[in-house]
Amino acid sequence: MIQSTLIYRYDALPLCGSVDDDNTPGLMDQKKKCKLLITRITPNSEPQATIESGEFNIHYLIVSSIIYICICERTYPRKLAFSYLTEISNEFRNSHGQEALAATARPFGFSSFDNFLHKTKKIYQDQRAQSNLDKLNTELADVKKVMTKNIEDLLYRGDSLDKMSDLSSSLKSDSLKYRKRAQRINFEAMLRQYIPVVGVSLVFLFIIWYMFLR
Repeated sequence: MIQSTLIYRYDALPLCGSVDDDNTPGLMDQKKKCKLLITRITPNSEPQATIESGEFNIHYLIVSSIIYICICERTYPRKLAFSYLTEISNEFRNSHGQEALAATARPFGFSSFDNFLHKTKKIYQDQRAQSNLDKLNTELADVKKVMTKNIEDLLYRGDSLDKMSDLSSSLKSDSLKYRKRAQRINFEAMLRQYIPVVGVSLVFLFIIWYMFLR
């Protein structure tokens, strides 16, 4: 189930957070890790990712310079988690988007949005709703394309959320380089295969011209 929801700006300003049961074992520790995670996010970071953290998954979605985070139990479907974050981001952008990005925005200045968080979270906690939403949103979040990292890699080993993007770009560049090299090798192989045939044909045509058509 969804345990907590947080909304931050890129500059780590907290905009809104859900009212949670902080007696849930480990939840407070996960919230602290989320605050650290926010400081690792840059404009080059993956726009959506899942961070594995013990018995929880931390899912985040970045839309228009605002970071939406939800902390879920590991068993909660990732597709539903990103569907939940997408619904929240759409509503928040429509109701508070401009104000949230303004220089005058205050920490937790949009606490009234918690009403929407509470109602939406309740819908996504309902097992019957989960079944229906899973059918309706099969195309919404392709979880195979969502980056997954471990919280220890990010917070304690110094890995970057940009790393997968950099790796992807590197692989794309290498792929293009090897493709060009393969095309060149194929072209050279074709030349080696057909040049002797072309050479013999030219000699044969020259002989015919020399003997009969000159």
